[in-house]
Amino acid sequence: MISLVSEYFLAIALFFSFITLIFYGFPVAWTMGGLGVLFIFVSMISDNLFDTFYGVDFGFASMVVYRLYGVMANWVLVALPMFIFMGIMMDKSGIAEDLMTDLSKLFGKTRGGLAISIVFIGVLLAASTGIIGAAVVLLTILGVPLMLKNNYNPNLACGVVCATGTLGILIPPSIMLVIMGDQVRISVGDLFMGAVFPGLLLGLLYTIFIFAYAYVNPKAAPLPKDAEPVDLKIILRVLKSIIPPALLIFAVLGSIFMGIATPTEASGVGALGASLLAIIRGRLSFSDLKIVIRKTTHTTAYIFALFVGATMFALILRGLGGDELIEGALKALPFGTSGVVIVVLFVAFLLGFFLDWIEITLIILPFLAPVMVDLGVDMVWFIVMFAVVLQTSFITPPVGFALFYMKGVAPQGITISNIYKGIIPFVILQVIAVAIVFNFPEIVTWLPKVAYGP
Repeated sequence: MISLVSEYFLAIALFFSFITLIFYGFPVAWTMGGLGVLFIFVSMISDNLFDTFYGVDFGFASMVVYRLYGVMANWVLVALPMFIFMGIMMDKSGIAEDLMTDLSKLFGKTRGGLAISIVFIGVLLAASTGIIGAAVVLLTILGVPLMLKNNYNPNLACGVVCATGTLGILIPPSIMLVIMGDQVRISVGDLFMGAVFPGLLLGLLYTIFIFAYAYVNPKAAPLPKDAEPVDLKIILRVLKSIIPPALLIFAVLGSIFMGIATPTEASGVGALGASLLAIIRGRLSFSDLKIVIRKTTHTTAYIFALFVGATMFALILRGLGGDELIEGALKALPFGTSGVVIVVLFVAFLLGFFLDWIEITLIILPFLAPVMVDLGVDMVWFIVMFAVVLQTSFITPPVGFALFYMKGVAPQGITISNIYKGIIPFVILQVIAVAIVFNFPEIVTWLPKVAYGP
């Protein structure tokens, strides 16, 4: 009997069913797990009616138990709740508010200085928190009203905050890099070191753009009328605000880079250090601690629920031939290794318009990694570029979460149009950053080689 179902039809149907249900607003974790179970029945019916043989039944699906055990027993993933706790505790400490006040005075005499202050604070928050929602909301509340008060272009103000607030997903200690390292079995420490310079490169590109934009269009970022002259007192206040988070960043990343601690152990150092900072600043009561623990639990539970759903989904997708489909399609491309990498990054960029980074990381990345290894691609370099591309998933419509975080707390008068228009140049800057890293791999590979050798 001629089969009515093509070899990979069910794998393709499973993937597009997932995208369709996400558009309708179904919870991601339940959607992935539910579709996995549903397509077990679809596969069994197909085998019986159309003489196909996928081999995907409940006996095959039982392997998900062993895979989930591997996830839950993974020592690396212990770092997730600790880094989340560190980020939420840093938000509670009030350091960002002090930095915003002091840096706005330090850069007050510079055209575009307020926007540059946002970039500086965003980089510092990224290296000490990594919680995107908290960073975007905090920078929106602190920075956008101040820039609007000083007659900044609303589009520029929105773009700077959205783009800078998402740097935490790339600059270590990045939760995304921890999950990526686990998924592709790469040292998280190597990924952390490899992501340092690309993250700083993005901050530099943002700063250069703001300088240039303010120079070409002075009305978009005017000088504050009441800007104070920079004196030693302001400089000392800035240093006083910067030193505590800088020491925490050094304690966390320095202990990893110098080989003193693993990322998991360093996450504990970060959680303790953030708590001590909050205590020293008098910003930590028992009720505050309860709030931090509750938020940490909710965020961690959300991520691990996605792990459960993604594990089921990926297992069934693999059983239906999804890995063979992806591998065959990529290896059939007539572009060579560099061309295949470009195609993969471009597809990841497009998927970022519709899917969040965590779905792409848990579902797509494990299928891509073996192909990249077979092609001889440096995996640290590839994963860091992949991470830069996925950062755009936070700022590209229609599901760019940073856009909605900002809209939820933006001052009156800020429209979704302002946010969408403002983010466009920063998306372009991220594409430029990917192109730079692609052509100069040493930006990623140099630091890990210096630390651990070739």
